[in-house]
Amino acid sequence: MTPKTAIALLAAGVLAPAAPSWAEGAPPLDTRTAQSDLPLTGPRAAMHLLYAGLSFELDPERHYLNGNGQYQVQAREDLARLEFDLDPRFRVYSIRLEGAELAANQWSSTDGVLTIALPKGLKAGYTTLVQIAWDGSPHEAINPPWEGGIVWSETDDGQPWIATAVQGEGCDLFWPCIDHSSQGIDALDLVVTVPKGLVAAGNGRLIGTQDNGDTTSFTWQARNPSNYGVTLQVGPYELAKRSYESRFGNTIPLMFWHLPGKAEGANRLLGELEGQIAFMEDRFGPYPFGDEKVGVAETPHLGMEHQTINAYGNGYQLEANGHDWLLQHEFAHEWFANQLRPTSANDMWLAEGITTWTQPLYLAHTRGQEFYDAEMRSNRERVWSRVPLVPPEGELPDYNDREALWGDDIYFKGSWIIHTLRSLVGDEVLFPAITRLTYDTDDPRPGSIRPINRTTEDFRAILEEMSGQDLEWFFDAYLYKADLPRLVAARKGSQLELEWQTSSALPFVMPVEVQVGDEVRTVDMAGGRGRLDLGSADRDYALDPANRILKYDAAVEAAQNGKSAD
Repeated sequence: MTPKTAIALLAAGVLAPAAPSWAEGAPPLDTRTAQSDLPLTGPRAAMHLLYAGLSFELDPERHYLNGNGQYQVQAREDLARLEFDLDPRFRVYSIRLEGAELAANQWSSTDGVLTIALPKGLKAGYTTLVQIAWDGSPHEAINPPWEGGIVWSETDDGQPWIATAVQGEGCDLFWPCIDHSSQGIDALDLVVTVPKGLVAAGNGRLIGTQDNGDTTSFTWQARNPSNYGVTLQVGPYELAKRSYESRFGNTIPLMFWHLPGKAEGANRLLGELEGQIAFMEDRFGPYPFGDEKVGVAETPHLGMEHQTINAYGNGYQLEANGHDWLLQHEFAHEWFANQLRPTSANDMWLAEGITTWTQPLYLAHTRGQEFYDAEMRSNRERVWSRVPLVPPEGELPDYNDREALWGDDIYFKGSWIIHTLRSLVGDEVLFPAITRLTYDTDDPRPGSIRPINRTTEDFRAILEEMSGQDLEWFFDAYLYKADLPRLVAARKGSQLELEWQTSSALPFVMPVEVQVGDEVRTVDMAGGRGRLDLGSADRDYALDPANRILKYDAAVEAAQNGKSAD
């Protein structure tokens, strides 16, 4: 998802009243449907979707969707029924099992759960084919992408312009699925039928189009899509495209579906994507979906990292740093969200934090260290630390909680945690560790890459193995506790005494750099305490002069509270 820049923060209501609703008067979401990653229990925990064939017919005038899904379901354990998540505002009007129509009393769709009885049961390891037909008016997004749903918009000349953005709420906003980050689909066929003159840009590879007279059907095929990454992006699109020769020897199609009259901006951004691919592949590993495409579609909302077809709504703005921040952010999500997938929303910082950190990292690559430092300082002012970044087991975070602001911290505190890790373990550990975290191998190659689910503890284990350090103290203080470490300094004559204070029971042993005159010294903080001889009682010093450590800052807190620091 997109980070909240100053403009986006205003739109989301963090720094100002909430923006006008995209769907004024829309009925509220069912409580269950409104939240992804509810605990996996019962059949939802024992089902694996080997294949989904999804067909959607969109009626922009009525804001209506007719859907049909064919699923090959494999049982991980013996099953007496199947369960899918689905917004109860939809009417389910037909279900077939192995081609046979089920009677109405063999299934039910209530309270956000579609339950299908299996007359003969399904043994562990076996598969069955189920077909579901549904229709209705899907939930309309209130403030996409942060409060998601479907967007029924229009271009300046009045043509339909449609998009979905459902990360926080989940795939069940418009199709039956298992709405949990740990669940995916091995293979997807996606058919989108739209009024003639419109184009449906989709996940994966375009297999073909069919002229139906008044409508056109677009058939897409994708491997291993994430649930929330399955998307509908429709408009009177034109296509800008080119090919990219990867350092790994494969050729990657680059495609940008843009509105008429935007070809110049789209082609400029395709040029930027070439530089971003080169950078990301050099730092982390091969583009994960090179066998399909790098895809972008212009959308009426700001953006979203839909797998191989990222939403872009930044208006082709020219920026002083020389590249489009939104394009870069969403593209980096192909590595960190679509390839490396958080196991649940509780580990969402892995996707958003690492992705946000790639933005200053890319600026350092293209413009120099000064730009990296400036971007990190800007990010620091958006770290709130009011709640743990990784919520306790059994608790689900609220992305849009304006008090807790966890939805900000997963971006900006997450990026600063990676920045601080970099100073602790060094580039020689951090970059290979991120590669292993992302691909589950130290030497990823095109053709053998498949998405992987990861947890915060997976990252810690990899870092500990590769660095030889015990990092429990670091992860406990930064990820599982809300408040930031405080560095307390006391001067006794020429002696500078330093102490870390955290709410963790473990000593926080982060070394501290101290600048004394022209010299920078490193103070070992064994047990959370350290001492440095300054040489004289009146000698000036500066703590952490390169701003490498995420820590409590009274000036930042005062600014966040709208006051000046004392």
